[in-house]
Amino acid sequence: MKPIDLTTIAPIIRGLCINTGEYPWVIIYDPAKGEIPPEALTVDIAAAITENQNFDEDVAAKVFREAHTAWEFEIAPAGVEAAVKTKTVRKEPSCVAVKNHDVIEALYWIDRDIDSARKRMHERNASLLEEKLPRPYQANRDAALRMDAVRRTAVVKNRIALVTGGPGGLGGEMVRGLAASGALVYMANPHREEAEALARSINDDEKRTAVIPLEVNVTDEASVKAMFQIVAETTGGLDICIGNTEANKPGSMLDQRLEDFNLITAVNYISFFLLAKYAGLLLRGQHRTAPNWKTDIIQINSKLGLEGEGKNGAESGGKSGSLGLIASVALELVEYNIKVNAVCPGHFFDSPLWSDPDTGLFARHFKAGRFPGAKNAAAVRSRYEAEIPMKRGCIAADVMRGIYYIIEQEYETGQALPITGGEVMLH
Repeated sequence: MKPIDLTTIAPIIRGLCINTGEYPWVIIYDPAKGEIPPEALTVDIAAAITENQNFDEDVAAKVFREAHTAWEFEIAPAGVEAAVKTKTVRKEPSCVAVKNHDVIEALYWIDRDIDSARKRMHERNASLLEEKLPRPYQANRDAALRMDAVRRTAVVKNRIALVTGGPGGLGGEMVRGLAASGALVYMANPHREEAEALARSINDDEKRTAVIPLEVNVTDEASVKAMFQIVAETTGGLDICIGNTEANKPGSMLDQRLEDFNLITAVNYISFFLLAKYAGLLLRGQHRTAPNWKTDIIQINSKLGLEGEGKNGAESGGKSGSLGLIASVALELVEYNIKVNAVCPGHFFDSPLWSDPDTGLFARHFKAGRFPGAKNAAAVRSRYEAEIPMKRGCIAADVMRGIYYIIEQEYETGQALPITGGEVMLH
């Protein structure tokens, strides 16, 4: 028999937990397995394995739902009675055991945050979770309508997010912002040591496990697939996936080498296809058992995706192509309650991409002669700022507000949100 695909099972379990109380639970895989605690929800997935030894996700979701219903009445009758009586609290399992006939395939531990879930696994503490039931829809809707801008960051509190891109510049700022807003954030980066250093710093500041570093090559399918396998084993799934990768080499297309064009296209366009594909598979698994839970895939695009730029065709083409991809992916994934959108910032001038004195875009644009008459890189920056109606470049806070808006806005998908200081306006 083929090994059970833990990447597939974990999101189904997480969706099952989310569905009962609309809370973004953390589900962690226990490699040690061991004996099944008596309080655990035990699920036999044999019915979900086909004659060809493939795993049928639809059947598996049905099996998990039926097992959970049986568990409610057989293992936690007091919890069910309390829920029926008060309509405010119910009991839920903190451990799920997955079996194939008599063989234990995996144990998963559940809690509200990753540190608590890890503690449960270490102590093998399968005591039941107590969960407040959600308010009726109208009450939730009225509360949402009263949400003001100050509370907007609450939309990511306790959510699980993944951000690709370097720890320097915008990528690091997004990770810090999400962590400070209460999210658990995977920071996916090709330079593991840099990511680990930033993760340690943020975790110390937050006094919790707020950031988990991952190593990934976003242009390599095997690497991206392996990354989502780790996510499934570590937390069971995701709520927010943000693609923040960029490559740029300005210059005339008449002189550009094909290998440079291909590299820029791979980073700016193909990497988002890979991210959306494997994030979509993970989030679809959650949706099978949490059909009302909305999740987000977001690309940090660029104003170049909304309009071209001379002597920068490779990046402009990759970014604008990504917007077409986003619209298509949004149409495909909407049935799984996955929203797919883009944030299109203007120039993030204070990032190393722009401001590094040797390799930054100001220095490179100066050397490429894109601004005739400019005497140095600082003059190039001034020229850029003068072209922006609001007379400054983007900062991380501008982008974070856009991200929070997209997540909060449940009735939009396939959109590209400009954050350009007025450079790109309505037509």
